[in-house]
Amino acid sequence: MRLSKPIIAIAVASALALSACGGDGDSDERSSDNKGKIDTGGLADTGRAQDPARQGPVTIEGAKEGGTVKVISYAGLNTMDPSEAYYQNTWSILANLVARSLTQYVYDEETGGMILVPDLATDLGTPNDDFTEWRFTLREGITYENGDPVTPEDVVFGIKRSMDRTQFPEGPAYSNDYFVDGDTYDGPYTSPDAEFNGARVEGNDVVISMRTPFPDMPYWGSFPAIGPIPEDASDPAKYALHPLATGPYMFGDYEPEKSLTLVRNPEWDPATDPGRTAYPEKYVFDFQTPQAQVDKIMLSDNGDAQTTLTYDDVLAANFRKFEDTGRLALGGFPLTSYWAPDYRKITDIRIRQALAWAYPYKDADLAGGYIADVTSVMGTNLMPPGTAGRTEFNPIEGHEPGSTDPEKAKELLTEADAVGYEIKWLYAKDDENSVAVKDVVSAALKKAGFTPTPVPTTVSELSTLRANKDTDINVRSAGWIADWPSGGSWFPPVIESTNLEKEGLGANYAVFNEPEVDAEIERILSLPVDEQPAAWDALDKTVMTDYLPLFVIRYGGVAQAHGSKIEGHFIDNTIGMPTWKNIWVNQ
Repeated sequence: MRLSKPIIAIAVASALALSACGGDGDSDERSSDNKGKIDTGGLADTGRAQDPARQGPVTIEGAKEGGTVKVISYAGLNTMDPSEAYYQNTWSILANLVARSLTQYVYDEETGGMILVPDLATDLGTPNDDFTEWRFTLREGITYENGDPVTPEDVVFGIKRSMDRTQFPEGPAYSNDYFVDGDTYDGPYTSPDAEFNGARVEGNDVVISMRTPFPDMPYWGSFPAIGPIPEDASDPAKYALHPLATGPYMFGDYEPEKSLTLVRNPEWDPATDPGRTAYPEKYVFDFQTPQAQVDKIMLSDNGDAQTTLTYDDVLAANFRKFEDTGRLALGGFPLTSYWAPDYRKITDIRIRQALAWAYPYKDADLAGGYIADVTSVMGTNLMPPGTAGRTEFNPIEGHEPGSTDPEKAKELLTEADAVGYEIKWLYAKDDENSVAVKDVVSAALKKAGFTPTPVPTTVSELSTLRANKDTDINVRSAGWIADWPSGGSWFPPVIESTNLEKEGLGANYAVFNEPEVDAEIERILSLPVDEQPAAWDALDKTVMTDYLPLFVIRYGGVAQAHGSKIEGHFIDNTIGMPTWKNIWVNQ
């Protein structure tokens, strides 16, 4: 899963160590229990717990109804169409507050982690013996915001929609990767007359057929892309502006990239929902608050700031101040941030290795406002610590995590006859931290013998330009959040070349294309489940050592602030966002 904003200098992996959520009002005490700490050794060990029998309705002891939660961020907001919502913020807001799917996550107050539970389905699905077919029975009595019933046919259409890579180039591609006909079916808009046999309706059941074993289907089932969408109301241009709500909140006012108001959905029935609550009257999101202003507002805790929260990380310079307030939520989650040289353009591995030696990891952290061992943890493997089967290794001999050596970089460039090689990458000219990191990186590349050519754009345009394989750059700064705790959520989306012949890049920001690696990914997917973790680890070593299509900048976590009247703001350690389902206003 991609990040909510362009990755300049942070990475995040898959686990979180957070205190328990609750509604008793002592969030200050709970926050201080984890003061300044995240679980850096288990960042990707998250989301494994499951409770297939969980039932609604959900209540939080002591929680009060009413009040408006204001959410401020400088990160913008990409598309809110459920089939394409794949950034950290778009996914989280839709999945937790607006759009229900087959399954969902809930916060566990005993462990501080997330548990996978049912949502639209009555349980977590029933597989056949080899995980090539899954059956989900839908609950009765679930409707859209307009009162129309949710049907199994709507879920099947949502699945078909999720496969249209031309219409939704930045959406998740797991349906294409795993479902029958996924490698040939191009979706209902691109190929309206094409046959699709990957999902069917049997009574009140949705039956999904896989072209390869897919034991992780209950995790994929938690995505908005696997939720219901009525075919007669699915026009992409219109639906992205107002997706029909099945959850507790629905769209009110919405200005893409800038602001969103969510109001209560009167058709949502809490008795049918094993995970969500709807205590606040509404949510008001502002996605264009300057980063320095975000911290200033949150530190003030005056007026509306008391009922405000942010999912942006606090700046390092303000970290201790926020700790002292007791209004800081900390946690890890499964993200790796990296630089991805374009494999079509930078073809010599020595130049890619030279970039890894030249990159100013620690100075870029300082310029970007990242917090050592909280929002920035030095990394090596593509898969972060805690991923099943992972063993740590060094992709470049002698290159310690986070170390910079311009002389070593220049030596490699000399060997490759590439001194003065031009490096072109995007930065957001309207983000002061992006500009600061750009300046530090430019100086470091020049010192190492490269010719730096940073390309200016805006926060709102950066993700679109980065995802276009024809954009005139040769390095992409990116971040990937694991969608579930296995290598199967890393290598198919980030490394496999499957979608490069279609519109956009998917998540293959390196534009990496090696048939031998593609074949190995397909082989691993067909292995017995217990053999896959070691095989993914071996592939990690092979890809990063023999090809180096990307180099890791860092893993990380989050440090988010909230006002004194906001309760239940903890960290969803599957994605590094607030636990929206637990939030209420202490009026």
